[in-house]
Amino acid sequence: MTSTLLPGNIVYGGPITTSEAQDYPSLGQYVLDKYKSFGDQTVMIDAFTNTEYSAKFMYDSIVRLAQILQKLGVKQNDVIGLSSENSINFAIAMFAGFAVGATVAPFNVTYSDREVDHAINLSRPKIIFASKITMDCIVRVAKKNKFVKGIIAISGSTSNLPNLHSLLDLMSNDKYKTKPDFTSPQANKADDVALIVCSSGTTGLPKGVQLTQFNLLATFDSQIQPTMIPFSEITLLTVIPWFHAYGCLTMITTATLGTRLVYLPKFEEKLFLSAIEKYRVMMAIMVPPLMVFLAKHPIVDKYDLSSLMVLLCGAAPLSRETEDQIKERIGVPFIRQGYGLSEVTMSVLVQTDEYCKPGSVGVLKVGIYAKVVDPDTGKILGANERGELCFKGDGIMKGYIGDTKSTQTAIKDGWLHTGDIGYYDDSFEFFIVDRIKELIKYKGFQVPPAEIEALLLTHEKIKDAAVIGKPDEEAGELPMAFVVKQANVELTTGDVISFVHDHASPAKRLRGGVIFVEEIPKNPSGKILRRVLREMLKKQKSKL
Repeated sequence: MTSTLLPGNIVYGGPITTSEAQDYPSLGQYVLDKYKSFGDQTVMIDAFTNTEYSAKFMYDSIVRLAQILQKLGVKQNDVIGLSSENSINFAIAMFAGFAVGATVAPFNVTYSDREVDHAINLSRPKIIFASKITMDCIVRVAKKNKFVKGIIAISGSTSNLPNLHSLLDLMSNDKYKTKPDFTSPQANKADDVALIVCSSGTTGLPKGVQLTQFNLLATFDSQIQPTMIPFSEITLLTVIPWFHAYGCLTMITTATLGTRLVYLPKFEEKLFLSAIEKYRVMMAIMVPPLMVFLAKHPIVDKYDLSSLMVLLCGAAPLSRETEDQIKERIGVPFIRQGYGLSEVTMSVLVQTDEYCKPGSVGVLKVGIYAKVVDPDTGKILGANERGELCFKGDGIMKGYIGDTKSTQTAIKDGWLHTGDIGYYDDSFEFFIVDRIKELIKYKGFQVPPAEIEALLLTHEKIKDAAVIGKPDEEAGELPMAFVVKQANVELTTGDVISFVHDHASPAKRLRGGVIFVEEIPKNPSGKILRRVLREMLKKQKSKL
């Protein structure tokens, strides 16, 4: 990938060299044809049950469920809700939705009734697939929303609701026999929404990000770059939830590449490590908390992780120290960071063998344009000048569903304004400094919490950390830290404050103090939920 500088300080990642996916009449047909072409090869492995699934099994199941959905009255551009942990049925339901031309809206399985109600009122699904762990909540909320016409149990069984397995079995019956093939309806790819994913919601209730069929198809084409090892020979592990954009888009992309995807419904230390060992996993999709686990947890040494060649880390900043610890401990030759958000359909920046400076998130992917804008003046900045990162390309979302104002704030003249502060260097490698809204304002200085967090994680007695600004009448905000100690260690507030004092400039010192906690609240992709920390701080103040 070679970036170029266009007039007006616009950086361009270069053209996408194939249009295979974009030329398809629909996303659903592309997925179906890909699965059909892979035949009997194994494409998914459930590491919890040790069950392997072939592309033929996936194709047959998707075709049967697509015909069931049509019999249930699901039409093109209707919405299907999906509330489940990672499972084979999650993938089948999602792809069957694509096959009939429907929009799929995945819901976070940890949502409360209030949050589920908010999410389904954004997307308004006709049918919701729910797993055993989310069924009760979905049923309660659906009762209050008449637009939900049916609920299907994706796992487990309930006496009064249809079950995915029984429906698939029923369609094998001669009376209801499905056809062995299926043609997906032609789509208006630029307008028809494939996915409505909930944004991270680090500052409030999530927004519904609309990703079109063209967004996804163009993103697939941008992935098809020459690799040393054929995609079909790569075994990749993921534990990232598929209801989250990062996990969902990874799952969909690997499906179209024929990669063997080993998945887990949730992170469990021993299961995660044993899956790498058992299936000789070559690549793993990671987030910083998982990287810290590999770097620091004593159990890691008990497993053979020698097959790991590449760790792909995104969703939040990863410190150089954690990266070095993993390379030294496990011998993983390639650790690659990337940068993306729900609104850009996966990632826009990624490290390569050539562009992987410490602290960078890499260079622009093909088909992507970028500019750095001064948030105060709107001026487009040059190399090594910090400002708001803005991106343009075929992956930029259609908009936030039902929220024209937020869409117009985020997308201006085709450019997505990310709210992230960063810069690119003379080699066009990009560096993220922090989010505009998360910068701590201390006496006029803009203090990036991520920088102090990365420093705290280098302390051998600190397991995890998060930093926010504590309101202060004189200074504006004071940096303060929430710290999780390693097990069975002595660590005082004074120790932590002194450590930062000795290693950071005056504006970054922890004048707001330190609070020791059991864990740092994060969303499923590993982003720190700073609003939760601010609420914790308010509660503590009210007790005083």
